[in-house]
Amino acid sequence: MPDHPSLIQLHAAVAALLATADGSGAEWSVPRAPGKWSPSQVVEHVALIMEESANVVAGTRSKFPTIPRALRPVARFLVFKRILRRGAFLRMKAIEAFKPPVGAATPAAGRVRVERALARFDEASRARASTGSKVASTIFGPVSVSDFVRFQELHVRHHHEQIRVTSRAV
Repeated sequence: MPDHPSLIQLHAAVAALLATADGSGAEWSVPRAPGKWSPSQVVEHVALIMEESANVVAGTRSKFPTIPRALRPVARFLVFKRILRRGAFLRMKAIEAFKPPVGAATPAAGRVRVERALARFDEASRARASTGSKVASTIFGPVSVSDFVRFQELHVRHHHEQIRVTSRAV
C-alpha cells in the first residue's frame, strides 16, 4: 500500500485538521457551546480513535465495542458503507471510551498525539495491506484496508469542520 491514495488523503485530512488546530489560539481549550468539545478535546478524540483503529487494523484488542457477528453486515451496510457512499460522516455520538474529558494543553502537544497515532495507523494499514487480508472490525465485520482508511479520513474531516466552526464562532 505504498503511497496508496486512501493513505495520502488521510494524511492530507490530518494535516488540515492540525493546521486549523494550530490556528485556534485562545479557543484551543474553549468548547463552542455547553456540552460541545473544545478544539483540544476534538484533537484528542481523533488521536484516541486513530490509536484504537490502528489496533483494529493490526488485529489486536481495541476499545471499540464488539457487536454480535450476525449484526455486523447490517452495521456495515447501514453505517460504514453509507458513510463511504456519502463521502461524509454521519451525526453520531462517541462512546464513553472516546469522549475525552480534556485534551492536550497546547496545539503543539495535540499535534504530537495525532501524528503518533497516525504513524501507528499508517504502519498497521500498510502491514495489513501487504498480507492481502481484510480488516476484521468488531463493529462492521471484514472490510478492505482502503475502505477502512477512507472511513478514518472521513472521520477526521468531520472533526476538522467542527474545529473550523469553533474557531469562527468564538
